[in-house]
Amino acid sequence: MSLQRISLKDFVIVDELALDLGTGFTALTGETGAGKSILIDALQLALGDRADAGVVREGQLRAEVAVEFGVPPLARLWLDEAGIDCEGNELLVRRTVDNQGRSRGWVNGTAVTATQLRELGTLLVDIHGQHAWQGLMKAESSRELLDAYGHIDTQPVQACWAEWQHAKARLSEAEQAASTGEAERERLLWQLAEADKLAPQPGEWASLQEEHTRLANVVSLTEAAHTALGLSSEDDVAALGLLAKAQQALEQRLHQEPRFAAMAEALAQASLLAEETARDLQAYLRHTEADPVRLDELEQRLNQWMSLSKRHRCAPEELPGVLATLRQRLSALDSATDLDGLRAAVAMSERAYAEISKEISALRQSCKEKLATEITSTIQQLGMAGGVFEVQVTPLDKPQVSGVDRVEFLVAGHAGMSAKPVAKVASGGELSRLSLAIAVATSQVGGCPTLIFDEVDSGIGGTVAHTVGQLMARLGEGRQVLAVTHLAQVAACAHHHVQVSKQASAAGVRSGVKHLSQDERVTEVARMLGGSGVTQASVAHAREMLTHG
Repeated sequence: MSLQRISLKDFVIVDELALDLGTGFTALTGETGAGKSILIDALQLALGDRADAGVVREGQLRAEVAVEFGVPPLARLWLDEAGIDCEGNELLVRRTVDNQGRSRGWVNGTAVTATQLRELGTLLVDIHGQHAWQGLMKAESSRELLDAYGHIDTQPVQACWAEWQHAKARLSEAEQAASTGEAERERLLWQLAEADKLAPQPGEWASLQEEHTRLANVVSLTEAAHTALGLSSEDDVAALGLLAKAQQALEQRLHQEPRFAAMAEALAQASLLAEETARDLQAYLRHTEADPVRLDELEQRLNQWMSLSKRHRCAPEELPGVLATLRQRLSALDSATDLDGLRAAVAMSERAYAEISKEISALRQSCKEKLATEITSTIQQLGMAGGVFEVQVTPLDKPQVSGVDRVEFLVAGHAGMSAKPVAKVASGGELSRLSLAIAVATSQVGGCPTLIFDEVDSGIGGTVAHTVGQLMARLGEGRQVLAVTHLAQVAACAHHHVQVSKQASAAGVRSGVKHLSQDERVTEVARMLGGSGVTQASVAHAREMLTHG
């Protein structure tokens, strides 16, 4: 489940490099300036750190970093949610950066963003750099660490917080709507009162237009009806008389031409239609006459329709539907949201949040002393004799998503000193050792299978350095640990030893790495002990250190 292989190409001073890594504790050593931290920098780049054109080896177009991992359970869940295939138990993360600073990333061949790389990286590797202690100054980091150590599940309190905030938002929206709703209600009532004076009905607009057209043209319409009536039945040469004569002419010759029967029948039918039409025209004329009063009424009502439709910015025929919508809105306001019910929901969700946050607080209080005692014991082994570490859990000024507690780490570096917030501890060396002690104390609860320490042992030596090495070796029993170190005592405790070297040539400076054999480890540890050179005494000392660990 750990880091298995890292490959670099044209990265800083590395032209091409590949390093296989095993389980346990691996020490990375080398002379000053050899680039011991290049591997860590490359790993951080692969896992989403900010890309910079400066990482591209001089004269090259792009740098590339590829990292292979086993797949821990949490990372597999992340891959599933991201829709990234993960066959078997292999995970390949690759990232390139060109000489313009543009970067691209892939996970198992699928293109991903830098943000996604960072998310995945937090599930794979936990890097403690020279300034890892800076995270200890953040209250949020301290709380998360305490929660992880105490196996405290904060999901329930986060869910209650979310429900509480949602209920408050719904109430706020409803109250705001209620405050503006009365003005809206008054406006709707006024609009409907105006509309009710007209009381437009569906289909009425078309009926009004039809009647108005008829009354406005009554003279020409009656003239047309008189003309049609005269030509069909009343004039000397009218249609009815002509049809009767035509029918009679055909009937007189039926004995000679039988086919005339059908034609005569058709003329008879035409005569009947003409007679009916004449009667209709007579009826129309009896009931049609000019009605200026009704015409005036129609014109006034049509004008009212037009005026009201313009006010509502709609076509006249749409007016009844628009007014129906206004009535629906008024009805909705009249049956306004139940504010009392929403207030009750806020109160209930607040009580639920208060109850669960109280339980979380009790859990934090119950495990803080155990964490403090364990870290105190470790920092005293790391050269802080008499030092005390404390975990302070105090109420926040106002609730937060994580609960109602502020978690702060305090430390007294020496006996007789009062514990102060970590942020006020001046010594970087003490802070680095404190970071290491916390990593050791919480190593069994961390989700990342790989821990990396980048020169967190700076500023220490002697017995303390040996203790640091032993602690890292102990961490390596349960998780993969990589440590960039300049201390022989630390390197001698490692299960594996990788040397980083730098060679200069006409083509430029190149950095390389190699796994050391036991004899090579003796030489390297002797170099680290001797400083200026390897001596028989330093070799003997190195052999003894490696023998006893």
